[in-house]
This record gives sequence, C-alpha cells and structure tokens, in this order.
Amino acid sequence: MAAATLVAGACAVGQAHAGATIKIDDEKSVSVGFGLRESYTSAEDGAPGGGKRSSDFNLDSGRLYFGATLNKNIKGMFNTEWDGDKIRVLDAAGQFAISPEFNIWAGRLLSPSDRANMAGPYYSLGGGYWAGVASRYGYNGGIFRGRDDGVVVWGNVADGKLGYSFGAFEGHTLGIGTLTQSQANAAGVKADDALMYAGRLQYDFWDAEPGYYGTGNYLGNADILSIGVAGRYQKDGILTVARTGKYSSYNVDFLMEKRFKGSGAVAIEAAYYDYDTDNIVLAEQGKAYSAGASYIFEQKAGWGKLQPFARYQKFSADTNIDTKQVDAGVNYIIDGYNAQVSAVYSKTRITRAGDTDKFAVTLQLQY
Repeated sequence: MAAATLVAGACAVGQAHAGATIKIDDEKSVSVGFGLRESYTSAEDGAPGGGKRSSDFNLDSGRLYFGATLNKNIKGMFNTEWDGDKIRVLDAAGQFAISPEFNIWAGRLLSPSDRANMAGPYYSLGGGYWAGVASRYGYNGGIFRGRDDGVVVWGNVADGKLGYSFGAFEGHTLGIGTLTQSQANAAGVKADDALMYAGRLQYDFWDAEPGYYGTGNYLGNADILSIGVAGRYQKDGILTVARTGKYSSYNVDFLMEKRFKGSGAVAIEAAYYDYDTDNIVLAEQGKAYSAGASYIFEQKAGWGKLQPFARYQKFSADTNIDTKQVDAGVNYIIDGYNAQVSAVYSKTRITRAGDTDKFAVTLQLQY
C-alpha cells in the first residue's frame, strides 16, 4: 500500500509503507519492505575541537520491514533498525485481530504513548521531530527506539472514532541514570518486579483514525480533529543503587487538520507532558510542551507538494534547567511518507549552556 494515499485506516497492522506482498494461498502471505532516512547537517560548534560549524552526512535510520498473515485473524510483524553500528530487532510481535473493536498484540513493540512517539520519525510532521525535546518516551524509554516487551489490547469503537490501547510491559528502561531489572539484581538492589502499565485514549471528532499506530500529519488527505490522552505507571520503575521509586507520566495531545478544496490543508498540533521519577532522576522529571503548525499546498511544484512548517518545544526539568527548541522548515512531499525531502533550521537554548543552531536536509524513502 502506498503512503501517498495514507488515511486514517491505513495503519491497522503497522504504519503504512510501500512493499512487496507474496501470496502463499487465499489466506497466507508474507510481505517485505525497507525504509531509510539520510541527512546532511551543518551544526554550530559541531566540528571536532569546536569553534567551527560541522558538515556531516549521516544514515539516521535504516529499516527492514517484514510481515506475515496466517489467516484473517492471525498476523505478525518483524522489523529491524540500524542503530549506527549494527542491525537490531525493532519490532517482533504476534497480532491477533479478533475484530476492529478488539485486538491483541504480544511481543516487542511500541507501548501506548503520545501521538508523536506513536508516529515515530517516519510519520511525524518533519524536521527530525523524534526524538524530541518535549516527547521523551522514545528518547529515553524502551529497550530500543522506545520498544518494550509486553502485551497490548487495542481497538476502535463508536464508528471508529474512539480509539483505546492498554498494555503491560517489562519497563525499567528509562535509561538515563537508572538500572534495568537485571542490572539492579546484579547490584543487589531490592525492588518490586512490577510491570509497567501504559494506556492511551483518543477521540476523533471528524475523520476517524482506526489502527494502533499514529500519524503526526495526514498531508492533506484527511480532516482531523483529535484529542488524545496517554499515561504510564510502574511501581519501582526507577532503579538506582541509592534509591528506588515509582515512574509515572501522562500527556494530552491535540491535532487539527483541515482541507480547503483547490488550495491545500492547514494543520495545528499541540501537546502537554508531565514526567515523574519520584524525585530520583530530576533531569528527566518535569513538564514539557510542544506546538506546531503546517500548511501543505494542493498544487504540485514539479514532482511533489510543498509543506512549510514551524514548531516550538520546551522541557522544564526539576533541575531548573529548561530546554527550548524552535524549528522552521519545509517538506517536499513527493509520495506521501514513502518519498520526501525536508529542510529545517533549528535553534536550541539550554539554561546556562547558551544557544546552538543547526541546518539539516533529510531524505526519507520507503519501499
């Protein structure tokens, strides 16, 4: 399926991407595809030794997508990701589709969270939003790229307008200044081996968005007015040699996208976050905010459509250190999320650390 025609229902099994499907019989099939994100970045004081601007090309992401269908009710996914050094397992899950209202996925997958993290780097507004300043679920949580081992129940009810997802996961994967469960056991840290519980509720007032994963922007292919809430909790989710404590977080996110026939589509997004590490890891405890806007022109410019955008993010940690980032750029949408080029200027300000700026051009392709 082509992401150029991505609409709300395209994400039921996994986020939409082009690929090849091999039919084995009337019910069984396997599919394969891959994606990449390559960037050029010029960053202030990023050169070795400092004092000069860096000039770097980088493979930000390289993914292989595999899927299988046993019958209409039993499916599976196995995806990999380049981590900068080697290929690692990204997703590996069995998918049981009982009905549109009730699905069960089990294995390694993305646990319920905010829209930005559920969209990920390939389906966000653009400009390298993930991992972001405000949305920190994929930045410092999960075994790899925000994924965790567990099980989730999800579905869409009320004519597809109300989406829900609730799951239980291994957790203990905050990553910054904390220990995993096995590391804590090796260090003799006494802690409850409780699971992490995560959930999300979302209501769509206009077009419905069926499916588990999210999309940060519909590129003018849908009218969206959506509000979502998500939260996570784990008893003794914060493990250190000195102390243990609970981990909890919640967020509220909003997306409005409206098409104007013959002109284009405007989109506005916003989100609020609250992170609580039980006063143990103050650098990851605090409140965060984000807001963004974009406009995609209906008229093509050569191969694709232009989509200028702007975004603001702020994370206020309980260390009294604020991180603020402003992005302004333009996406060139050739084939939805299968082929696009983004150019973005970013300015980041961190308390007592001064300002930094960078300019990046990113190529994204999915096959």
